[in-house]
Amino acid sequence: MLESQDRRLRQRDYLLRLARAMAAQLDAEPLLNLVIAQAVELLAGNYGLIALINPASMLEIRAAYGLPASGWPAFNDMLRVLDVEGPQSPRLGGELATAANTLNLPLRQAVALPLVVGEEQVGILIVLRAALNVGFTNDDRQLLGAFVDFAAIAVNNAQLYAEAVTERSRLDEIIEQSADGMMMLDVRWRIIRFNAAMERLTGWPRAEAIGRPCAEVLAIHNTQGINLCLTACPLQVYPPEAHPAIEGWVTHRDGHELYVGSSYSATRDAAGRFMGAVANVRDLTAQKREEELQSTFISVMSHELKTPVAIIKGYAGTLRRTDVQFDESTHQELLTGIEEEADRLGRLIGDLLEVSRMQAGGLRLHPSEWDLAELSGDVVSAFAATSDDRFEFQLRFEEALPAVYGDAERIRMVLNNLISNAIKYSPNGGVVRVGGWQDGTHVMAYVSDEGIGIAPDELTKVFSPFYRVDNRLARETQGAGLGLYLTKAIIEAHGGRIWVDSTLGRGSRFIWTLPVAALSLPEVKPEVGPAAAATDSTAPAATAPDSGNDSTSIIKTTPNSSEA
Repeated sequence: MLESQDRRLRQRDYLLRLARAMAAQLDAEPLLNLVIAQAVELLAGNYGLIALINPASMLEIRAAYGLPASGWPAFNDMLRVLDVEGPQSPRLGGELATAANTLNLPLRQAVALPLVVGEEQVGILIVLRAALNVGFTNDDRQLLGAFVDFAAIAVNNAQLYAEAVTERSRLDEIIEQSADGMMMLDVRWRIIRFNAAMERLTGWPRAEAIGRPCAEVLAIHNTQGINLCLTACPLQVYPPEAHPAIEGWVTHRDGHELYVGSSYSATRDAAGRFMGAVANVRDLTAQKREEELQSTFISVMSHELKTPVAIIKGYAGTLRRTDVQFDESTHQELLTGIEEEADRLGRLIGDLLEVSRMQAGGLRLHPSEWDLAELSGDVVSAFAATSDDRFEFQLRFEEALPAVYGDAERIRMVLNNLISNAIKYSPNGGVVRVGGWQDGTHVMAYVSDEGIGIAPDELTKVFSPFYRVDNRLARETQGAGLGLYLTKAIIEAHGGRIWVDSTLGRGSRFIWTLPVAALSLPEVKPEVGPAAAATDSTAPAATAPDSGNDSTSIIKTTPNSSEA
């Protein structure tokens, strides 16, 4: 009697220590191995299994004692019987014998107890014995039952913990891979989470950003430079909004500006006190630039369209006057003015139509094979015939230049725009050169002048729509700033590139590429030499071959005369 009581006390003490060990373990796999090992030892068994209910609502072995994983499938039929008929099924012995034969193991006794939490079964625990003469007493079953209750709770907690860790990891991955910037703030408005997109938006490494105030790192400011995060923080609006938001400019640590929109989801206590927030920051720079472009478009077009219309109206009104008699010279001068302004208006409308076509789906090309030098000669001759004697025009094309493949009329527009600019921005005249040479699978062409040049910080901007170089001559010169924008679009539509090489006070050279006719298939992408490492608008200077094969033609400016 005393021996039995002492045995039960030792079992209870053992069970208590085991329960504490299981409660301290939250990692599912080590916990399952601990549970089954201790269950087999507790009941003087030889082998053991733990099967948990998987997402398909079927029992699946997750851990075993004394049985290699390769032998687990031998118990699948036993698990199906337990799942359908329960631990008291009379078929359990037969399935055990089948498993024993399959594995060639002495499996003669088994006890199976479900792992239940509340009213929900989470799995089943099976202890196997090899001895024939050892039975499971009521004490064994009671002890095992108590053990299984502890084990069921521990296993369920481990599963919940594993699910929480998985969800946390998944959430962390979503936050980290988000295209938008995301950060979390604590009750003191300090950053406790900072994803990769926030690093890109602000230039702050997360190691430096975490722990700092949001207003220091994000520092959204208006056009006057006022830090809105300090003066107009949306999270301090009262009564609090569900998802307050703010927009403004952010200065990246490398100095460039971005326009962002930041929306917040705040947590507050019952008294409405701020307890923390999640901020979602989106780069709206492109959208903001587009809005500014639309505003610039309206402003520029209203001015550029109004000017020739006003002049035409003024000349027409002057001609209609009955109180003044104009001589033939004045009459012709007024009519010429009307014609010139009408032409200017027509060119402006044509440029606007081209921009509209581009935005609606790109430029349509009608490509064919043709001679770039011949086309350039035609364009240059037309300019030479109408320019004054301050200018000299030179054609410098390599002899035996191959035919190019493209839309000749579109390239004529490119030449017109570039030569017109060369004249427009050369107030003292000089030499305007148009030339080209073959460079592998493409032709390099250029238009150069000896004009005022372009400042280095403006080289990347000259191809933007409505952009005009910031100098007095540009402000006094007519134009909407669409010519170079269209020129770039035409060249890129041909699969080429265009860039500018310029020195202030010494002139500019615009260089572009076109595919040669023999390599005009769509899959062939011409390598553009110096432009390959350049931006869309600048590149290292490309120099035409200076050899005996170069052909130079000088076209004089005297009207109706030219010399090749």
